[in-house]
Amino acid sequence: MESQRIAGQCQEFLTALDLNQRCDESKHKVLVVSISPQSVTYFAAKHSISVSDVIQRLSGFLKSLGAHYVFNMMLAADFSLLESQREFVQRFYQRSQNQRALPMFASACPGWIRYAEKALGSLVLPHICTAKSPHQVMGSLIKDYFAKKQQLPPEKIFHVVITPCYDKKLEALGEDFYSSVHKIQDVDCVLTSGEIEQMMDQKGFQLTDVEPTALDNLFEEIGDIGISRHDGRGSDGFLEHIFKYAAKEIFGIEVKEIVYKTLRNKDFQEVTLEKDGEILLQFAATYGFRNIQNMVHKLKKGKFPYHFIEVLACPGGCLNGKGQAMTEDRKMDKDLLHRMEVMYSNLPVHVPEANLHVQTLYQQWLEGRNSTKVREVLHKQYHVLSEALTSVDIKW
Repeated sequence: MESQRIAGQCQEFLTALDLNQRCDESKHKVLVVSISPQSVTYFAAKHSISVSDVIQRLSGFLKSLGAHYVFNMMLAADFSLLESQREFVQRFYQRSQNQRALPMFASACPGWIRYAEKALGSLVLPHICTAKSPHQVMGSLIKDYFAKKQQLPPEKIFHVVITPCYDKKLEALGEDFYSSVHKIQDVDCVLTSGEIEQMMDQKGFQLTDVEPTALDNLFEEIGDIGISRHDGRGSDGFLEHIFKYAAKEIFGIEVKEIVYKTLRNKDFQEVTLEKDGEILLQFAATYGFRNIQNMVHKLKKGKFPYHFIEVLACPGGCLNGKGQAMTEDRKMDKDLLHRMEVMYSNLPVHVPEANLHVQTLYQQWLEGRNSTKVREVLHKQYHVLSEALTSVDIKW
């Protein structure tokens, strides 16, 4: 049943478009599309168009299909980063009283979370950051904040997210995406970048010929919303942000630039903060199944030096998601990936602490930084799934 729902998400989007054209206007859905910055970079590299141009052409294409609003997901990623770095500092101070406070694992990758819930259980789940992924936060923003602002019942909105990752489809079906108050999913449909590309091909669209249309803004300002990135590599920069925040908040050290040390391979790197020969913080970035497996073996043996680990299922990170960076024979498109990495690294860097909209929303939408609503809307719990595996056999 679950596999059928995953496979049918593209058709659900087309059905929603079709119903809006055929049914009575009172039954129309408000179609909202949210696009991840990694997906935007894919289209820019694929079609040799600048990022600023391609996002407007994507917006134009989606609105020509019938979408009413098109947003980027940077605001949601800001919330996820800010909540993650605060949680790390809290866990760091609790480490002497709570043996499971550290290490802390990143929570943004649904492939990693699914693997942990199915195969690793109590060994790892207490160590995973409780902050929701940007994808999950965006669902709450649209079905709660945006719906109230537009005076729409949440069930009137059909929310589509475009990402590089097939695992996001599975994440959207999870109970953390379900609003018990409104009895609806926060994200109705996930489409990969590749599925949007196929949709354009089927309809005979060339992205370069689409009339550009500005992105929409969740706030009142008029003007285009540019695409930017967070500091770090192409996966929203959780390691870099948490490392810099913790260094300053805990030790009073301002880190200007992070230096990665490559260990087994380029997808297993570490970062260390030292003072007078003493290691204060030790972080790692672990991408891909083999590196994750090695990391888990070290954890089981109790030989684990890291305070925080940015874990991603895909080798190379989110830009290399299986929903976009693949050749026709389902192998990594290394040339396309390289072009995406260059384009992504050239985007202007966005600092979540400097986003005044986030600070406003903490007060007006979430009732303060330490409120019960913050815990309900921006955090989640993990569960050992009933189909838990007895051996490591999930591969990405």
